[in-house]
Amino acid sequence: MRDADDERDPGLQPERTRLAWRRTTLAGTVAAVLAVRTSLHGGASATGAVAAALCLALWLGLLLVAHRRIRTLSSAARPAPLTPRHAAAAALCTVALAVCAAALVF
Repeated sequence: MRDADDERDPGLQPERTRLAWRRTTLAGTVAAVLAVRTSLHGGASATGAVAAALCLALWLGLLLVAHRRIRTLSSAARPAPLTPRHAAAAALCTVALAVCAAALVF
């Protein structure tokens, strides 16, 4: 009798997931760049510099989590599932980056 693991055909699902992580990091990069640009527009202030630094730190956190996941998806025929800790970190970085960027606009 064969295991269910032997019958698994992942198809293009890992590739779609890698592409989704890449799109997420691209969107985060755009948000971080626009946040820095907005904070420096019209002269640099202490508040703007802190907000820009926070956006950059959140962007780096998102890049770290995404890079780890992309590497995991690329390295194994059956990649390990995303841990809840990494999923929470990615969600937190994404939402916090959006909030930080929105705060700079208003």
